[in-house]
Amino acid sequence: MERVAVTGLGTINPLGVDVAQTWAGARAGRCAISALEAPWVDEYGLAVRVAGQLPTPTSELLSAREVRRLDPATQCALIAARQAWAQAFGSTTPVDPERLAVSFSPGMGCVTTVMDAWDTLRTKGPRRVAPTTVPALMPNAPAATLAMEFTARAGAHAPVSACASGAEAISYGADLIRLGRADVVVAGGCDDALHPLTVAAFAAMRALSTNPDPAGACRPFASDRDGFVLGQGAGALVLEAESYAKARGAKILAYLDGSAVTCDAYDVARPMADGHCQEQALRQAIAQAGISPAQVGHVNAHATSTPAGDGIEAAMLARVVPQAAVSATKSMTGHLLGGAGGLEAVLTVLALAEQWAPPTLMPGELEAQTDIDVVGPQGRQLKTEAAASTSFGFGGHNVALVFTAA
Repeated sequence: MERVAVTGLGTINPLGVDVAQTWAGARAGRCAISALEAPWVDEYGLAVRVAGQLPTPTSELLSAREVRRLDPATQCALIAARQAWAQAFGSTTPVDPERLAVSFSPGMGCVTTVMDAWDTLRTKGPRRVAPTTVPALMPNAPAATLAMEFTARAGAHAPVSACASGAEAISYGADLIRLGRADVVVAGGCDDALHPLTVAAFAAMRALSTNPDPAGACRPFASDRDGFVLGQGAGALVLEAESYAKARGAKILAYLDGSAVTCDAYDVARPMADGHCQEQALRQAIAQAGISPAQVGHVNAHATSTPAGDGIEAAMLARVVPQAAVSATKSMTGHLLGGAGGLEAVLTVLALAEQWAPPTLMPGELEAQTDIDVVGPQGRQLKTEAAASTSFGFGGHNVALVFTAA
């Protein structure tokens, strides 16, 4: 079976508008969560006061036509994917379109487009609803946009699985290569769900932190955590068949040797208390990578800072990879929803390449009986040949990715 190589990385997220800015921010242990100053926060009396917001508007990074026609989530996907493609291929496009695929997903769909169109219909009438509304709001819009950008005719796939979407898209992209259906896949996830309805809906579930302190709202694994912080952005990887990458002399950043997907089939919003299916995803991904759990030296954990979720994941990691240095990078960026799996895959590849685990910013006490090795706010040097990233989503979706050093 063909091995899957990673040859390009791209991202836009609260830490930065590209990989270099993001990694510099992570190395500095910078919290990129900030006060949410949108007028609708007070207009609707929302208790949520912070978010992981992009440092530069996407409108400054794309053409006016792209901004006009694309939902903000798709805009983030396009920015990240272009970066990853540029790293992998430079200015050339030597890939046979019939052997090039896209696997890219949002977690929430294109929320801003839906709500803006509804506002237009309500206030101005049906004749003012833009003809670009449906193409922009489709959950497959990011994948379709990237397929057109790179002329990818081996499929534009969009496996939507809530907050596991980006990771599942990467897993699916790797499977396309392993099955011989593509030589190159642009894979990842995106979301931009900072909208009053989304915030209100998550808040109604008591899923969001109401801590007004940007530096303290997202505190994964802390005993006093109270919910996650919404973030914006995307993460993208270029995946290639190892033989294809080597034949063209590409620089291989890492290998995606293992990936697995499971489902709790239990509750739409609550993970199974025993973490069984999360554990199965991680164990299956490790097994596919052809290594033992003891060889995994680093994990970028899903760890959103919710009271229930973090504890279940911590117990699962303690059973499978108790020796691994665990980073919870949402403490710096907030939760990008569908974009989280993409961004955290990028960070996991960088951690493996640089042999450095990003920090977990946790201004509080570690929850008692958390039997995992949580990386502190300074980050940590690594000495490992394998690293994993975990992503979980509403609907019981569980995804694990296992990367090995190039």
